[in-house]
Amino acid sequence: MPNLLLTATSAITRLNQWIFMVTVWLMAVVVPVMLYEVIARYVFNSPTVWGMELAVLLFGPYFLLGGPYLLHLKGHVALDLVRQRLNGVWKRRMDLVNYPMIVLFCAILLYFSIPSAWSAWNYKETSFSAWNPPIWPVKLTVPLALLLMMLQAMVEWVRVLFEHSEAGADNGVAEGAAL
Repeated sequence: MPNLLLTATSAITRLNQWIFMVTVWLMAVVVPVMLYEVIARYVFNSPTVWGMELAVLLFGPYFLLGGPYLLHLKGHVALDLVRQRLNGVWKRRMDLVNYPMIVLFCAILLYFSIPSAWSAWNYKETSFSAWNPPIWPVKLTVPLALLLMMLQAMVEWVRVLFEHSEAGADNGVAEGAAL
């Protein structure tokens, strides 16, 4: 892999790893909030107006922003029943098709999520509940997460593409011969 491409792919993965590590700490807020809510509701019969809503508002960004690095770790649900029966060449072919599909899917969702996020930011949208917190920051995480997922899928595709061609060059096989 060319050095510039290696640097770019590593930078994107490191960024997604850093964001993943930061968003993991959102659970350090969600868990005590939910515990407090359950105790307030069932022990003291005095539920909060903010507990459940805060948990939902924090879980959304946690789920969305953790996804791109999870793609790198290969932690997403996969068709393992099919994949485990394939040899290395077919697994590679599958990856070379799957990652562009992820990019396309993210691009379509990004196209439709940007206007919603922009509108929420412009109007400083709130939830209109009794607590009424701002929800525009949560809505902004949707296109951000989609962009990061799209970039990470491109990185993984490039890695699959160059991983094989570099292995083939080491063995004296022409690039792309296994396609």
